[in-house]
Amino acid sequence: MPDIHPTAVVDAGAKIADNVSIGPYCVIGPDVELQDRVELLSHVVVQGRTQVGPDTRVFPFASIGTIPQDLKYRGELSKLVIGSNNSIREHVTINPGTERGGMLTRVGNNCLLMVGAHVAHDCLLGDHVIMANNATLAGHVTVGDYAIVGGLSAVHQFVRIGAHAMVGGMSGVEFDVIPYGSVLGDRARLCGLNLVGLKRRGFSKDDIDGLRKAYRMLFAEEGTIRERVEDVASEFSDSALVNDVLEFIRAVISAESKRSLTQPR
Repeated sequence: MPDIHPTAVVDAGAKIADNVSIGPYCVIGPDVELQDRVELLSHVVVQGRTQVGPDTRVFPFASIGTIPQDLKYRGELSKLVIGSNNSIREHVTINPGTERGGMLTRVGNNCLLMVGAHVAHDCLLGDHVIMANNATLAGHVTVGDYAIVGGLSAVHQFVRIGAHAMVGGMSGVEFDVIPYGSVLGDRARLCGLNLVGLKRRGFSKDDIDGLRKAYRMLFAEEGTIRERVEDVASEFSDSALVNDVLEFIRAVISAESKRSLTQPR
């Protein structure tokens, strides 16, 4: 049987695994699913069609699955899916999707959402994402694996943040951030590669050196972005890291992405 504190309010319709722990004063709605070993410490609200994956811990005063902060939302039965082994700290807010955004908000596995972080409707977070204190994502934002969003940062709606990217603290991110890139500023600009993150993740020196050379070519002053992409693609065809960046930029060139690209100053 799940361990449910007597002061918690758990709707009879909720699906609660036998080894879940629900602390004092939590409120769980009828369409919620809490999977194996989920732990809600206290004063946590989980509502809507929300699924929380195994081994995820949610800290006091988090609000998970309540309706989107979107005036166009009309009560559609959208979902929020949170993966496994996540740490969702105090006062975090995560909203489900909307009809205009695919009806789904998703948080991957092994993510850390620090105090006061906000994940708006229709956001898609990969695995091992870190959002520092009071980092906020507007609607429809996509965040790749191992990306870090620094404290007090704000990300514009529809922005894509590539895998292994770093958003510096107190940044305002208006445009897409390339994989492995580092951005900073009140209107964020690309300030190089996330070299510290690349080294910590165990990428080889050769891979990093190749990525640095490709970066210099991609953001040189000569030629158009299309021309530079083709030049880099020809020279670095064997580099998986460079190809990640090229594929990301091509989505901007083809207008598949709704935002343009964050550029160096």
